[in-house]
Amino acid sequence: MKSHTFRRLRTLLLLVFFAGTLPLPIHAGGKKAPPPRPAREYVAVDSHPQEHVTVAIDPCTEPRDCDFFRLPYIRHSLIPVRVIITNDSDSPLDLNDARMQFISANHDKFPAATLDDLNRRLFSAEKAAGRKVPIVPIPIPGRRTPIDKKITADDDDFGFKSTTVTAHSTLAGYLFYDVKDLDEPPLKDAEIYIKMIHTSGGKELFAFSIPFNKWLTAQKTAQAASKPDSKATP
Repeated sequence: MKSHTFRRLRTLLLLVFFAGTLPLPIHAGGKKAPPPRPAREYVAVDSHPQEHVTVAIDPCTEPRDCDFFRLPYIRHSLIPVRVIITNDSDSPLDLNDARMQFISANHDKFPAATLDDLNRRLFSAEKAAGRKVPIVPIPIPGRRTPIDKKITADDDDFGFKSTTVTAHSTLAGYLFYDVKDLDEPPLKDAEIYIKMIHTSGGKELFAFSIPFNKWLTAQKTAQAASKPDSKATP
């Protein structure tokens, strides 16, 4: 009996020891995005009172403000824009056919980047770096470059979780827009234009137009308020 008890105790101690040396499972990104608020609480917003739907945007132009992403999208001229949709109606909304376009100050239209677009931008250039002779890729039918796991993980964690906005609820997700070829600052006088949102009965809502200038103005005001008053007496 004593021998059996000792062996059992030794086994338990070994399990505790090795468990203490193993890394604990944690979320790969390390951080979570802040929970979305109702769309009407954001500064860049477009509301349709008769349809009882409000859409807002919340871009991120500084990596420190969205450091929950696993990859440095902003450094590669890919601006993350959170789209927040609040449905205050009594019926669900269908986003399956929705189009969420970035319209620049010059009226150029850009769709949100796909996962393949993100993968090419973040990794193709890195693989080609340091080569003295440019290599022209030869397309092979049926062959596709696998998407990096960090990109798919960011999409799973921070993209839209559903294509349905249930009644009296808010749904949000991050989209990425390529602003590499736009003049600086790329968000000035630009907007997000959203169309083809449908009700459960198939009726198309009026399009939403949300200017970035509202967000830019709010950012400047906040920055000015945070600076110490140079005229203040020390």
